[in-house]
Amino acid sequence: MRVKTISRSNDDFTRERSQDLLKVFRNYDPNLRTQEKAVEYVRALKAAKLEKIFARPFVGAMEGHIDGITCMAKNPNHLKGIFSASIDGDIRLWDLATRRTVCQFPGRKGEAQGREFDGHQREVMGLTCSTDGRILVSCGVDCTVRLWRVPVAGIMESDDSFGSSQATTGSLCLEKFFLVITSVGVDHQWDGDRFATAGAQVDIWDHNRSEPVSTFQWGNDTFTSVRFNPGEPNLLATSDRERNITLYDLRLSSPVARLKMKTKTNSISWNPMEPMNFTAANEDCNCYSYDARKLDEAKCVHKGHVNAVMDIDYSPTGREFVTGSYDRTVRIFQYNGGHSREIYHTKRMQRVFSVKFSCDGTYVLSGSDDTNLRLWKAQASEQLGVVLPRERKKHEYDEAIKNRYKHLPEVKRIVRHKHLPKPIYNASKLSRQKIDKERRKDANRRAHSAPGSMPTETVRKRRIIKERVSKGDDDI
Repeated sequence: MRVKTISRSNDDFTRERSQDLLKVFRNYDPNLRTQEKAVEYVRALKAAKLEKIFARPFVGAMEGHIDGITCMAKNPNHLKGIFSASIDGDIRLWDLATRRTVCQFPGRKGEAQGREFDGHQREVMGLTCSTDGRILVSCGVDCTVRLWRVPVAGIMESDDSFGSSQATTGSLCLEKFFLVITSVGVDHQWDGDRFATAGAQVDIWDHNRSEPVSTFQWGNDTFTSVRFNPGEPNLLATSDRERNITLYDLRLSSPVARLKMKTKTNSISWNPMEPMNFTAANEDCNCYSYDARKLDEAKCVHKGHVNAVMDIDYSPTGREFVTGSYDRTVRIFQYNGGHSREIYHTKRMQRVFSVKFSCDGTYVLSGSDDTNLRLWKAQASEQLGVVLPRERKKHEYDEAIKNRYKHLPEVKRIVRHKHLPKPIYNASKLSRQKIDKERRKDANRRAHSAPGSMPTETVRKRRIIKERVSKGDDDI
């Protein structure tokens, strides 16, 4: 005769500490839980509301510059270091953990105090850091390119601030190259010793040479930005004031491809996880993602800004990117999302000229015209500090439950709702009315025209004028 008994281990239901909750064993048979979907919907609704309640994205502002911030650069070898430059020629290295200046490369500010510094005398337009994190490259309106020694090894790991004597003697400047024409952008290879400057032409430089290694110039275009590809060190993309986006290969003497749009592109950023894709920040308030192998159509159009998009930067994960606009807002987009996931703004923040993701993708930095460098959380409701395992599981469950019921009207409305300043809200409303009016006008024209006389043009191709692929030196 066999007798079935219930056997339980003490480890399954005994609490490790007296403060722990009692373990509850549940039967997940759907026949016993007829109200499962209703309960989950209420939980999703509550999770969406709590996310908005606990959304505190602003971490703090870093003060020190006396003029508007124009550009920023990350140090690939140090997680908490960020460089920033301003209109007065001042360049600073910040510690994100303490939000203070740890090193300063002074510009014309020192001359006004009766001291001479080997820094930029006018506005700094571009910053970039070498792959090993030891050399900082800067270019400015004063027609110079400077190479700076970055003393990161002794200052980022210590609690003491960097001594002002070394920062003000000018000993940090390693090289100074003179240009004939102003350079407005600079970028360093992801793997190599070369960097590129963009102005009236694209110059390729080497750390050990005082003259450009090679020069690219076609027509009278004035370039606005230059970016090296993270996967192919010899491939770079540029944008110019003639509304062109051009791809160059350092091993060739002609551009690889050129794309002409209806409006100017202010900045370009490559996707670090998908090096064949890049996103362009355009003057028409939108961002356009392209595949470098097929430029005749945009992969995605990212809308939301109500004024020109000035800068763009991808997250290290390649799943998101941040944009800064002339409309005084910072937005975070999914790499394949048409609308922004987050909108950051403050009352004092003015026009945003530079944005960066931190090296770990946890924070977002913005530099604006009001001389402040601001630090934001990439996830607005993320809890800073130590998170217990039970809290982490709860956050993961809330995210999963919101993702399951995100298509329902009430949850969708709460998740998509954003608090906007009144000028931004009114401008967005006016923009939507304008788009609706153009759509109705286009529909009326098609209704009163001969069939096939007005071909349909998709949004992804509408802003493109011409796309050309180079097959030789005479193509472009």
